[in-house]
Amino acid sequence: MEDQELQQWIEQISMASFGRPFVHQARFNRRLRSTGGRYFMKSHDIEISWNQWETFGRDEIEKIIKHELCHYHLHIMKRGYKHRDHDFKTLLAQVGGSRYCQSLPKPRAKQAYKYRLECVKCRTAYLRKRKMDVSKYACGNCRGKLKLVTLDLTSPS
Repeated sequence: MEDQELQQWIEQISMASFGRPFVHQARFNRRLRSTGGRYFMKSHDIEISWNQWETFGRDEIEKIIKHELCHYHLHIMKRGYKHRDHDFKTLLAQVGGSRYCQSLPKPRAKQAYKYRLECVKCRTAYLRKRKMDVSKYACGNCRGKLKLVTLDLTSPS
């Protein structure tokens, strides 16, 4: 879906659910991760999370659009447009918008440990992903000196 299709879709939802036109700009934002959409009070524009669209699809985005349109229409009518306002909660329930968007799955980039710090005295091992200056640190158990060992990631363990 392109921004122009999103614009038309929001205009249709606005007329069907609110009986009022949406006359400002709508677009996708690929950087939004913790929120489903945003309404800008100064420009009256709406941004929708592309990640929500890809992950949850059309039905969930429609609920997010209705949520943002509640902010939009109430703000323009100079009524309570904030999440805590009674007007907002009532209108959101009437049109079937969602109060919260679904959480996106967290990316699981597992980085392997590259370094091993070993205590010379008690042989306690510490695994690290980043190289560090062992002269600045001591063993947490016995306060002994540490030595740096680079792990060989090519050989299977």
